[in-house]
Amino acid sequence: MSDQIVADDPLPPSSPFDVDAFYPDAADEDKLKEECGIFGVIGVKDAASFVALGLHALQHRGQEAGGIVTHHPEHGFNQTRRFGYVRDNFTSASVMETLPGPLAIGHVRYSTAGSKGPTAIRDVQPFFGEFSMGGAAIAHNGNITNANALRRELIERGSIFQSSSDSECIIHLMARSLQRNIPERMEDALRRVEGAFSVVAMTRTKLIGVRDPLGVRPLVLGQVGDGWALSSETCALDIIGADFVREIKPGEMVVITEKGVESHFPFRPAPPRFCIFEHVYFSRPDSIIGGRSVYETREAIGMELAKESPVDADLVCPVPDSGTPAAIGYARQSGIPYGMGIIRNQYVGRTFIEPTEQIRNMGVRLKLNVNRALISGKRVILVDDSVVRGTTSRKIKEMILDAGAAEVHFRIASPPTAWPCFYGVDTPQREKLLAATMSEDEMCAHLAVDSLKFISLDGLYRAVGEAKGRDNSCPQYCDACFSGEYPVEPADMIAQGFELKAAE
Repeated sequence: MSDQIVADDPLPPSSPFDVDAFYPDAADEDKLKEECGIFGVIGVKDAASFVALGLHALQHRGQEAGGIVTHHPEHGFNQTRRFGYVRDNFTSASVMETLPGPLAIGHVRYSTAGSKGPTAIRDVQPFFGEFSMGGAAIAHNGNITNANALRRELIERGSIFQSSSDSECIIHLMARSLQRNIPERMEDALRRVEGAFSVVAMTRTKLIGVRDPLGVRPLVLGQVGDGWALSSETCALDIIGADFVREIKPGEMVVITEKGVESHFPFRPAPPRFCIFEHVYFSRPDSIIGGRSVYETREAIGMELAKESPVDADLVCPVPDSGTPAAIGYARQSGIPYGMGIIRNQYVGRTFIEPTEQIRNMGVRLKLNVNRALISGKRVILVDDSVVRGTTSRKIKEMILDAGAAEVHFRIASPPTAWPCFYGVDTPQREKLLAATMSEDEMCAHLAVDSLKFISLDGLYRAVGEAKGRDNSCPQYCDACFSGEYPVEPADMIAQGFELKAAE
């Protein structure tokens, strides 16, 4: 197997610096970080190029690192894993020539399990393993909530782990399975796994896709010419010219060969609990979820928010970019004019400025700038998708006031984030979540704004298409980050002392 594993050297403090490296959360530190993006194709020439394009479209789901594995009938398996953006690592001919073949899978990573930084290249997916019936590679989106227990058991039985990633447990469970082929071994392994998992995997001749029984994380099937594609989101199918076929169903495994697509349901059926935050923030607005445009859903969230929490004001302004569709919906419903009162610098990255303490303190201003001519003298409604710690919200509020705004009102297009996610999202510890320790009024005082309102959980359900709302229907989403009601108990975290919400 040809294997290129490259970690970019960290920038020394005296060098021109990357804004995201020195303040990785500048302008985004109130955002939950998405877990990963996965993509795979079979039956196309130069499959790695298709995967690179797909991963580029999924870059919003993970910016730390990426990897691609391919298989060629003559050259076998080939792999490249690197830190950084897809555009910087998988666009040169010299790299793509090392990844031949008609079958490939890829992964973009934002770590929620495992170590971070230049020493963690071993944690970058896809992972590859050689089995008695041949090699297989796997890429995982989600989080295994019993990974620590599985890891201890596997190590005691002789497994040698090469990474700190929870996803590697799947490879070791497959290696110990007694089933006769790789898809059956994968089924056997995933039956031991708890939590959330959408998986793309490959053998020498097969592309495999699996969703966990609750369908927490997304996975879709597309067709490109005579070949097939699997992707975290439909927007990545668009970039390669693939036709969307359908979503992989919760608890479904598809095995794709040159003969077509086979579907299996190897897990015990369970009520689906898709992550509702995919609608609010994680997915790209041009993706389709459940037959509905994410953009249109976010507009509907803004409209519902305007119904629930009106305020007399002069301007509705989004916190870019994720707050934009909800702000448009809020303006439409309220009749208050919409305007781009905050402009995002799309080209922040490596700059020529030395990282002095003074420059470090400019974090948010390097990414966001206030449109003073529009803001001055106005009563402004700022629409954002979420508030996590509240630090960036305070800085944005100060920028708006400095620009001459008469009033600042925050409207948030999700309920208060009061509980951590254990299903593949990088969430702070509960005590660091603003809504875990403060009421809405206390948060308003803490942020020092004229008013602060979140959409209700019931209102969010109505906006995403549940006409009666959550309170009057069986929950169809995972909303644990808002409600504290976890569809799968986070076994490892409970073992470490995490306390679940008390029964009411």
